[in-house]
Amino acid sequence: MAEAEKRIAVVTGAGTGVGRAASLALINAGFIVVLAGRRLEPLQETRKLGGDVSKSLCVQADMTDPASIAALFAKVTDTYGRLDVLFNNAGMGAPPVNFEDLPLAQWQAVVNTNLTGPFLCTQHAFRIMKDQTPRGGRIINNGSISAHAPRPFSAAYTATKHAITGLTKASNLDGRMYDIAVGQVDIGNAATPMTDRMVDGVLQPDGRKMPEPRMDAKAVGDAVAYMAGLPLDANVLFMTVMASKMPFVGRG
Repeated sequence: MAEAEKRIAVVTGAGTGVGRAASLALINAGFIVVLAGRRLEPLQETRKLGGDVSKSLCVQADMTDPASIAALFAKVTDTYGRLDVLFNNAGMGAPPVNFEDLPLAQWQAVVNTNLTGPFLCTQHAFRIMKDQTPRGGRIINNGSISAHAPRPFSAAYTATKHAITGLTKASNLDGRMYDIAVGQVDIGNAATPMTDRMVDGVLQPDGRKMPEPRMDAKAVGDAVAYMAGLPLDANVLFMTVMASKMPFVGRG
């Protein structure tokens, strides 16, 4: 593949779960994927699962550290000279405690990771994408079912995922002049370490605790790869990928 034909993607939180599934799907779709995350070992495992190691690059990056984020995108430009896709995937939740008992520090940690991190990553992506040739690119944000409806005791996570929807809309609008398309994938109950607790049961709004169906995270990875592969004159603004039988629509 000629240098000009290479398509470069960055995936944050690429070491596990949805980030790993999306990274593998993007590699299979022909992208060279920069695997970003806090811990090097899981990133290296993702890279190994991707097969040809020339198709990926591991970069340690902390989404709560602006300098670390800047270093990630500097590494991308130094190594590849362009960026075609950014998947803002890294995220975290807070302990499920009563709303009034959630510590400010915990709230701020979730906001820093889930909202400020994607904001900063998107800024860096804009700067690269608007000045490269060919111009433009695509940014995909990991929303959540929580971008539509909360679970009990999830104020920090839910608030940030609603905010991601606003970031998606605003950056999609502002990216038009640079041929940057921004979209969002809202995920419900992908089978990842983050949702392992659902097998034994999770709290429902009526106070019951019940198991919830999950789906293979590969379904999400394939959805991200589909969005990423579209020509820049087309965009999936919002997509919901969820376990078919999870309690979301209707009354459970």
